[in-house]
Amino acid sequence: MTIDQSTFQDNDRTRDVFELIEMIRPAVQADGGDLALVSVDVEAGVVEVQLQGSCSSCAISSVTLQAGIERIIKGRLDWVTEVRGGVDESLDFESSYSLGRGGYVPRGDY
Repeated sequence: MTIDQSTFQDNDRTRDVFELIEMIRPAVQADGGDLALVSVDVEAGVVEVQLQGSCSSCAISSVTLQAGIERIIKGRLDWVTEVRGGVDESLDFESSYSLGRGGYVPRGDY
């Protein structure tokens, strides 16, 4: 289960995390993956995210999480002390791999 914007109407810190995740998502989507916000514990300063799509078959998804996502979140939100994350393992390897670089195409009204 992931967090959507209606979950945190009265919490500025959670809203800040959500907006930052939304800013990061296009970079992950460009490689066929996606990024979802799973939970935010503002008291403990812990943010949990999930990499999805082709990230589940990517050998460097942990690098994306630590060197990219965690660095950005902790660098911009000084109250965040830890970023936890994992990959969505609901796709089998072949399905995940087939998304490949640039396989994710956001749907929208163009």
